[in-house]
Amino acid sequence: MKDSVGSAQSCPVLKLLSNKVGNILCFRNAPKKYRRLDAKLETKMIELKRSSSGQTNFRSINSIILKFPQFREGLKEIKAVFEQFDEDSNGTIDREELKKCVKKLQFHVKEEEINDLFHSCDVDENEGIQFNEFIVLLCLIYLLTDSSSSSRNTPKIGSPELEATFNTIVEAFLFLDKNGDGKLHKKEVVKALNDDCPSEKSPSHVTRIRFKEMDWDRSGKVSFRQFLFAFLDWIGVNTDDENHATER
Repeated sequence: MKDSVGSAQSCPVLKLLSNKVGNILCFRNAPKKYRRLDAKLETKMIELKRSSSGQTNFRSINSIILKFPQFREGLKEIKAVFEQFDEDSNGTIDREELKKCVKKLQFHVKEEEINDLFHSCDVDENEGIQFNEFIVLLCLIYLLTDSSSSSRNTPKIGSPELEATFNTIVEAFLFLDKNGDGKLHKKEVVKALNDDCPSEKSPSHVTRIRFKEMDWDRSGKVSFRQFLFAFLDWIGVNTDDENHATER
């Protein structure tokens, strides 16, 4: 199959990963600020893995790659939300703008939790949430919001399409989490890239690079938060914005 992770030529989107993720990796030495959030996400992923009984629509890493255009399309509407609440049009959302956004979207989140999420998603620590960070933040709020606080018939987020996109990204993580402990290990990622699709086995150095792009703190374990940032780079969610910035 052409879109193989095993070859940079066969999947052009992945050729950009090292440069793009490299900007994030300079913050890998600050794991303490993420500890509480990652623990919550780990518990949530374990819960979702158990409730799915191991069922997944994905059979190989290529089946995930083939959905990249669908992911990009599903995340586009977040751009309009981002621009609406970026009141000063400086390309970032500050804490006060974020609080207004969360209130408008009718998320049931405490102010302390908003501050924690802001702190955890502001990876470059410039006191502003950029667009890719905003996507991560919304996805994390969606995952961690208590569904019991709203009616079962009421979606946790205003858009069914966006909710479906977030659910599919979670499913991609659960596909890689082979042992269901809520985090990714190198052996699991290698298995997903190779064993599940032996005819398209990735070279060992490519597999190492893929995992390294997710494992910011070199702990050998990857949280859903780390996976999500890397995944957005993989699907090229910032490509258009970067092109526009270059044109300006």
